[in-house]
Amino acid sequence: MKLYNFWRSGTSHRTRIALELKGLSTEYIAVHLAKEEHLQDAFKAVNPQQLVPALDTGSEVLIQSPAIIEWLEEQYPEPPLLPRDAVERAKVRALAAIVGCDIHPINNRRILEYLRHTFGADDDAINAWCGNWISAGFDAYEALLAADTQRGRFSHGHAPSLADCYLIPQIESARRFKVDLTPWPLIMAVEQACLELLAFQRAAPNAQPDAS
Repeated sequence: MKLYNFWRSGTSHRTRIALELKGLSTEYIAVHLAKEEHLQDAFKAVNPQQLVPALDTGSEVLIQSPAIIEWLEEQYPEPPLLPRDAVERAKVRALAAIVGCDIHPINNRRILEYLRHTFGADDDAINAWCGNWISAGFDAYEALLAADTQRGRFSHGHAPSLADCYLIPQIESARRFKVDLTPWPLIMAVEQACLELLAFQRAAPNAQPDAS
């Protein structure tokens, strides 16, 4: 399999985590967003939406990280990223959606570039914008962690799940936008537990061949 991705992309990062947790290896294809390689015809032929990641399975090219990760879960069910119980699966998907639906989409690169070029937002304004939505999402995530009395060291249960695949890249992004993370000690504890695992270490942005 080939993974088209960018080292600092949160959606790429979450996909790499899922692949690593599944013990799957891929050929790393770097698509440099800052150099706008994703807008060139070569990548448009891979993904008409011109976004990373894209996963070439050898027979199909899959796009959109939620779809890719769900496909991985279906094709490679062990170790599972979702609980067996339907209600617990819904809880994990909800945690992931806080990041994937409510935080990341309005903080990703193309949104921020639009704010810069159309509305003249400087770095301070960008950081304030991102910090606002990250804080709102993390407040909810932290409250859900606190309410889960059966939780282990991770976002759900005693092993990393789909939720952690989404959370860890968002924490990385929060630091990049200079968000103070001290209000969310449970989230920080989950991060510590995840980063002790080789899968998360191998998937980390700075561990990628195109990191700069």
